[in-house]
Amino acid sequence: MDDHSRSHTISTTTSSFSVPTTTTVGYDKNFLRTPPGVLIVAEIIFGLLVWALIAGTSYFRISAFGWVLFVAVFYWILTVFFLIMYLSMAYTRMPQIPWSTVGLCFNGSATLLYLVAAIVDAASVSHGKDHHNYNSWAASAFFAFVVTLCYSASTYLCYTAWRSRDQGP
Repeated sequence: MDDHSRSHTISTTTSSFSVPTTTTVGYDKNFLRTPPGVLIVAEIIFGLLVWALIAGTSYFRISAFGWVLFVAVFYWILTVFFLIMYLSMAYTRMPQIPWSTVGLCFNGSATLLYLVAAIVDAASVSHGKDHHNYNSWAASAFFAFVVTLCYSASTYLCYTAWRSRDQGP
């Protein structure tokens, strides 16, 4: 009976690390009226036109259109993501991320890759075998250059914001 009457004491120590978070989601209704907001909406609309005009054809016959479609869809999805981030003001809950640098890198890479894609798109348009796709491909090339201009304007705005942030008061 002595064996059963022993008491065992177990001590455990736990520690926790909590990050302060807010559960409310904001909405910046004035963002769409700012130059970056207008440019993001234009990038989404014209980018959608680029990939919809190509995807609605038999683009797989010309491999260059696969590249254009990749660039258009990839940056369209990321631009929609950034629009949601800015509208919901989610970026304010992540102050450790240098958003001006992220925006500059994103828009700079989009400008460069969209310029290459627009040139490839325009060079691949011909009246050849697929003459029934000519109008869609020509329109996609035009809108690819328009999107390139929108991303280059966004790059400039991000550069000025990044530069002013790094210079300090």
